[in-house]
Amino acid sequence: MQIRTPAVAGMFYPKQKEELKTVIKDCFLHRFGAGKLPPVGQETDVVGVICPHAGYMYSGPVATNSFYHISSKKPELIVIVGPNHWGIGCGVAAMKEGQWQTPLGNVEIDTESAIEINKISKLIELDFFSHTKDHSLEVQVPMLQEIYPHKFKILPIILINQDYKTAREIGLAIAKIARIKKTVIIGSSDFTHYEENSFAHKQDKALIDPILGMDVDSFYRVLQENQVSACGYGAIASTMVACKELGATKGILLKYATSGDVTGDKSSVVGYASIAFS
Repeated sequence: MQIRTPAVAGMFYPKQKEELKTVIKDCFLHRFGAGKLPPVGQETDVVGVICPHAGYMYSGPVATNSFYHISSKKPELIVIVGPNHWGIGCGVAAMKEGQWQTPLGNVEIDTESAIEINKISKLIELDFFSHTKDHSLEVQVPMLQEIYPHKFKILPIILINQDYKTAREIGLAIAKIARIKKTVIIGSSDFTHYEENSFAHKQDKALIDPILGMDVDSFYRVLQENQVSACGYGAIASTMVACKELGATKGILLKYATSGDVTGDKSSVVGYASIAFS
């Protein structure tokens, strides 16, 4: 069996189990966090969410807002789609089989769903190597392990190609998979990179507005016209497409903050948003 070992444990989040659990709890209770520990009192109608993927010390608090809103669900499958920062492997890659290892234990790949989504869209290749180095999907998994006591499987999809046409096809394919099993979708992206704090806020607000309207055409237009440096734009778009196909009608901005808002250093920041689609 293939084991996808952690690439960023000890860097983006602690590699010791108990320390990691403490850090995740602290993220939930942080002033930019959900403000309370999961689960949420009653099941929400959230179909999917957007989550950031920086180190927990920077984006973890913002991320918990999305995780809190899906914490009452009991999904069989969690589809996680994010950008391939290393640019290695396939243009679009899911993993066919094996397990993802974290300090909290192993999570199984949903082989059945991986094979099926490859049949639905040949853009989505089945490849292990594409997933070996990147953090965008990895940092979501310990959070999921903390909010869900039940056994679940994941379908990780990592993107080098993030153009409009690719994002639409991936989103439609994810929606077909999500109709087969009880599924939650996570789109992994950070927003503006390495700009002054107030400029990052302005850029990101412009890009978040069409996300909340679930308008993929406007999203790509703003992305290009404003040159917003959101790394996982294709992951955001494919998540929007999938959630809309599954009946979601709006996005809800749960929390936005930058690394500068969190740390106080506002000279060069990265933007983070938690958004839920319902």
